[in-house]
Amino acid sequence: MSQKDFFITKVQEAPENKLFRFSLSKILFDQEQFHEAIPHLEKCIQLQDDWMLAYILLGKSLLQCKQADKAKGVLEKALKLAVDQNHDDPKNEILGLLENFKD
Repeated sequence: MSQKDFFITKVQEAPENKLFRFSLSKILFDQEQFHEAIPHLEKCIQLQDDWMLAYILLGKSLLQCKQADKAKGVLEKALKLAVDQNHDDPKNEILGLLENFKD
């Protein structure tokens, strides 16, 4: 059984488990299955609205899916969380992603 299949099963068994969902979404993202990752990341954020890494991965997935307007808002929220939580490396990564939106 692949890791992807393992986490699909785990999400089906425990749909409210944010760690199973995030693990699945990360695998989907790494396999460039961005559209499939998005609903799992949105659920992660619904379950924990201060999860900076889920916001970053969601923003990146939305960018890959050509949903720039939605991605910008998600990345701005991720930036606020990174600053609030004192995470400099993620903050710098997000600032780099937001550079795409400057005129």
